[in-house]
Amino acid sequence: MPTNGDNPTSTPFPAGRRNRGIAIGALVLVAALVLGVLSAFATGGGSSGDSPAVTVETPGEGSADPNADTYAQLAELARRDKDDKLAMGRADAPVVLIEYADFKCPFCGKFARDTEPELVQEYVDKGVLRIEWRNLVVFGEDSAQAAYASWAAGQQDRFWEFHEVAFSEEDNMKKGYSKERLDAIAEKAGVKDMDRFHTDMESYAAKQAVEKDQEEAYGIGATSTPSFLVNGKPIAGAQPAEVFAEAIEAAARQAEAAEGSDK
Repeated sequence: MPTNGDNPTSTPFPAGRRNRGIAIGALVLVAALVLGVLSAFATGGGSSGDSPAVTVETPGEGSADPNADTYAQLAELARRDKDDKLAMGRADAPVVLIEYADFKCPFCGKFARDTEPELVQEYVDKGVLRIEWRNLVVFGEDSAQAAYASWAAGQQDRFWEFHEVAFSEEDNMKKGYSKERLDAIAEKAGVKDMDRFHTDMESYAAKQAVEKDQEEAYGIGATSTPSFLVNGKPIAGAQPAEVFAEAIEAAARQAEAAEGSDK
């Protein structure tokens, strides 16, 4: 397993799974050039310590971005479904942050505890940002069960509460996600109907939803967690809040400028 100092980090998928034949049109070809950065650096954990921030540079005023078409295509991965149980924020927010993450990933937990609440307060609550979660299972069956459980909690409008409880502790790598622990997390998250929770968790719909998220990640070359897209531009790892703030604000300005040019 790759490491960042003494810290556990995400594990890439085996090559056989990584190369599965989903193709999001021609997007796979162009995304590979840009999103390859994610796999190369996100496996280093993207901690706010000695790991570098990995983003794609934004050209200065008046200069053309050679990756603009790629970013535009990647931005189309935002679902903007107002009924999406695994998303928060306005469906028509100018900026969408897509997070590919695993509930057992320690750096996903770091982002959830240290950075995400600040982004929610500063941008989601003000209507600027929408966050869309994608389950990207990289730590095996234990992680898969947590992904199914999170989806099941979402069917009772408790996904984000489940997310908060699951990431509230720092040792999920060691604790894992037994049935008993998942039940305890769901109950603490406010899931009312535990019989329905168990049925939903074991359903084909849960497996299909998680598979859809994973195939999307495979298709763009995001094989490590956490990986992010901010209006199509990649950020790898649990970077400090200011890295995300800069990307969100730049994306918001670009969206505002594009809207103005359409009038």
